[in-house]
Amino acid sequence: MGSIPTIPQGWNASNIGDLNGKKFLITGGTSGIGKEAARELIRAGAEVTITARDAKKGEATALELGNKKISVGSLDLTSLESIHNFANSITEEFDVLILNAGVMATPLAHTKDGFELQLGTNHLGHFALAGLLQSKVTDRIVSVSSQAHRLGNFGDGTKAEIIDRAKGIGSYKPWGAYGASKLANLLFTNELQRRIMKNNWRFNAFAVHPGYSNTNLQSVSPQMRGATAEARVTAAMNTVIAQSASRGALPTVCAATYSPLVGASYVGPDGFFEMRGFPKITRAAGIAYDQELASNLWVASEELTGITWG
Repeated sequence: MGSIPTIPQGWNASNIGDLNGKKFLITGGTSGIGKEAARELIRAGAEVTITARDAKKGEATALELGNKKISVGSLDLTSLESIHNFANSITEEFDVLILNAGVMATPLAHTKDGFELQLGTNHLGHFALAGLLQSKVTDRIVSVSSQAHRLGNFGDGTKAEIIDRAKGIGSYKPWGAYGASKLANLLFTNELQRRIMKNNWRFNAFAVHPGYSNTNLQSVSPQMRGATAEARVTAAMNTVIAQSASRGALPTVCAATYSPLVGASYVGPDGFFEMRGFPKITRAAGIAYDQELASNLWVASEELTGITWG
């Protein structure tokens, strides 16, 4: 048996290599990790499609990132109708799908289809989108998770329990729900890789986490609750403690481009408590590798979204 490949220490954007002729699709590319990943991929020669809920914001981002190698698609992950419409607009194959968009620690709310907002956006929306685009992906599907997955669980792990959580039934804690949605990203990645190997699909699945990075993700929850003072404190903490969004995007860019990686690899920063640093292969919490839970989540996700993978 060969040894598992490692990522060279200090791997950064200068190590990406030539991406001319490569095509990438990134959800949520107007700010934070998605935007910085798009910037680096374009710089390396790739053609990048980003998605945006706000068309004006999407076009402004495209102008900022160079306009020639970037296109913008309209996508709202809280709407299965929007997901279907966007998927139907993708007519060409692309190399890598990066499932990046997300919301964090929001008050209890529901998507247009009645899903709890965080699990609905961060997992179910991406599960549906990737399922619809499965035949168009030639190389990789990368899911952006979080160290917060360690806060998540699905109770007894049955399909019924997962469906209740997905509908926001039962007690609700913003951070617990966020943790569950990020745990779902990892369970999805690991189950997807098992199905790839079983069905001989032509791409591999990877997961990443960015550490603690200075993005606007942390301010969404305070803004939704009208907690302006908390939003200001969060922004101030970000500038002092967090690494830059461009550094936080490195695990995503690495997982999307570094060819020696094996399927189901989980990539995060190599620094103290994985809060910052350069990309390395890491391990998730043990629950992320629970095959029965992953299988139940997959079946529940197909039922809830109405989308069955090939």
